[in-house]
Amino acid sequence: MPEEVPAAEDGGHLVPGDEGEHDAELHEQILTQETMWSGKIFDVERMEVKLPNGRCSVRDVVRHCGAVAIVALTENGKIALVRQYRTALDRVTVEIPAGKMDPGEEPLECAKRELKEETGFVAGRIAYLTTIATSGGFTDELIHIYLATQLSFEGAQPDEDEFLNVELVDVQELVDAVLDGKIEDAKTVVGALACDVMAHRLAADDAMQGDEGSVA
Repeated sequence: MPEEVPAAEDGGHLVPGDEGEHDAELHEQILTQETMWSGKIFDVERMEVKLPNGRCSVRDVVRHCGAVAIVALTENGKIALVRQYRTALDRVTVEIPAGKMDPGEEPLECAKRELKEETGFVAGRIAYLTTIATSGGFTDELIHIYLATQLSFEGAQPDEDEFLNVELVDVQELVDAVLDGKIEDAKTVVGALACDVMAHRLAADDAMQGDEGSVA
């Protein structure tokens, strides 16, 4: 008979990482740490680690200073997207505006700066949406995603080595493209879906308030 697969533990509710009852047992102990390569955008470190079972292994980790991404939403329900060539993929991608943080720069200030530089828009209101770990298996890069509204146009100021085109796309069209697999960029996928979910929640809240107000 085939071996039974043990059932996953049912905790009843979601517990964030490193806060679970047995999460400490999963930690690896860093024994040695060496910078193997330093570049313009990231560094690569090699670490020898001790595993929970006592054995040793090697981890290569990409160290990144972090970045921001912005869901820039116009009053008529369109999102600002940038089209740019990505050398690693050897093709043009469609993404929400984004950029890496300068040393010591706060994510919110970076979001404001990158939005204007890449799209020319300035936000009258900007709010934090979420943070994503782009690929926790090999890099510590975090991207902080913001929602920018009450937009006014002042003109783009891209970096000297940055070439991109800006376009405005309906939110639902972008969400459909994500669900159809036409958008692969992780921060854009998360930003589009977060914006869509938030819009539905706001609509539901408005409907509930309307129902409560109609009760005699």
